[in-house]
Amino acid sequence: MTKFSIGKNLRMPAEWEKQKSTWIAWPHNKKDWPNKFDFIPQVFAEIVFHLSRVQMVNVLIENNSHKKKVILILKHFKVNFTNIRFIFCKTDRVWLRDSFPIFVKDKKNKKVLINWRFNSWAKYKNFKKDNSIINKIKNFSKIRSISPIFNKKKVVLEGGAIDVNGKGALITTEECLLSKIQQRNPGFEKQDYEKLFYKFFGAKNIIWLKRGIIGDDTHGHIDDLARFVSEKKIFVAYEKNKKDKNYKILKKNFEILKQSKYLKKARIIKIPMPKPKYIQGTRVPATYLNFYIANKKVLVPTYNDKNDKLILKIFKKHFKKRKIIPIDCSVLIWGFGAIHCMTQQEPR
Repeated sequence: MTKFSIGKNLRMPAEWEKQKSTWIAWPHNKKDWPNKFDFIPQVFAEIVFHLSRVQMVNVLIENNSHKKKVILILKHFKVNFTNIRFIFCKTDRVWLRDSFPIFVKDKKNKKVLINWRFNSWAKYKNFKKDNSIINKIKNFSKIRSISPIFNKKKVVLEGGAIDVNGKGALITTEECLLSKIQQRNPGFEKQDYEKLFYKFFGAKNIIWLKRGIIGDDTHGHIDDLARFVSEKKIFVAYEKNKKDKNYKILKKNFEILKQSKYLKKARIIKIPMPKPKYIQGTRVPATYLNFYIANKKVLVPTYNDKNDKLILKIFKKHFKKRKIIPIDCSVLIWGFGAIHCMTQQEPR
């Protein structure tokens, strides 16, 4: 039986619960968006503009020179600087959903940082800076941290690999966590992860989908596929075109959700996919599921696609108390991530 260094009585809040702040890292690695990097800071600035109107935004920056450039861009977008905090913290990439620690709460409702090891999705070699983010954040936030250990090694887990409803349910994929391709934790089995999810997230009901979408370099992240939008409501990506490579993948995932005992009384809402998107001949993981729920707002990725308007109507229908903000991610996705990938929420 696997033994963990565990934190008892922990719970990961749902994304729609009240947030204190959003954490992002300002883009600087031009190799992540070959020939298109110049457009990326503007997308980030637009996202910060909308978030800064409703909550604090913590921005990781490289150095003072970097900070000056960022401030100029943010001034142009007229962000609310009262809600902006800059933290000097070097990063390899900007995808804090995966490289940043995950906030949970203990039984006294105090925040705890779960410090996962980050190995760049077991794919890229440059991740030392990202794996060290926790050191800076611990000192800055003064929040207690816990490092899950397995066989004397820190457990690898990315925030994009899991989604929770804050009430004991968690969804993930077998492709991401159990495949030997881009293997995160050699020797881990399904029951090991389920014990981990229970101990650190308070998740008792684990729903395992099969595979992720085509073009996803993380090898199966759930935040491209299926997301809780309330305790008993899930958005799930769905492809109508039978000739598309995603068709069978997404159909199978939908069937698993429909057959789940835990989700018997849940509403499962199909979210159409945009048309396959290629940049410089490479298919990218364009999906509407990579949205971010903030205080009073939901930031939704769009792709200059015919389904954009339909998607926004669906979001407005199911998020009646939040303003729906479309964000053009048709260039951002060239970095193989969108809005949810670049953000990490801190609960109140």
